[in-house]
Amino acid sequence: MSQPVFHAPDHDHDRCSAEALAQAEKLCHARSQRLTPVRRQVLESLLGSHKPLGAYDIIDRTARDGSRHAPITVYRALDFLMEQGLVHRIESRNAFVACGHTHESGEMVVFLICEHCGAVGEAPSKAVADSLKAAARAAGFTPKTPVIEISGICAHCAEK
Repeated sequence: MSQPVFHAPDHDHDRCSAEALAQAEKLCHARSQRLTPVRRQVLESLLGSHKPLGAYDIIDRTARDGSRHAPITVYRALDFLMEQGLVHRIESRNAFVACGHTHESGEMVVFLICEHCGAVGEAPSKAVADSLKAAARAAGFTPKTPVIEISGICAHCAEK
């Protein structure tokens, strides 16, 4: 399993967000998809936080000059971003988090969720995914949302 991504509090968040946004633009261009202004704003709001955000948190973060996006607009943007593999839904929190990894849509993802600070680390693991896919196939089951969520304490909070 590759190392999960938990960002240190002092990392260069602006650079991190800018690089992820540039990668998203490149991916959408390569797939002939449009990263519309609303989709971009939704993604930027998620990139601005390494913690999961609910749709209404995103609406608040994207509000500009007294203007707010309608919930359906944000949900449509989130659907697009999830289809492109740029955002994941954290089911247990009914929230969304930007994806900083390049993996195929529908590929199994393991989320490590800190119970103290709320940070989410993504730990992609081909070995875990292959084992779970084989078990599902053996049971005649096709997973719809191949996501595993594990709650615990991140290294930063454990040091405190």
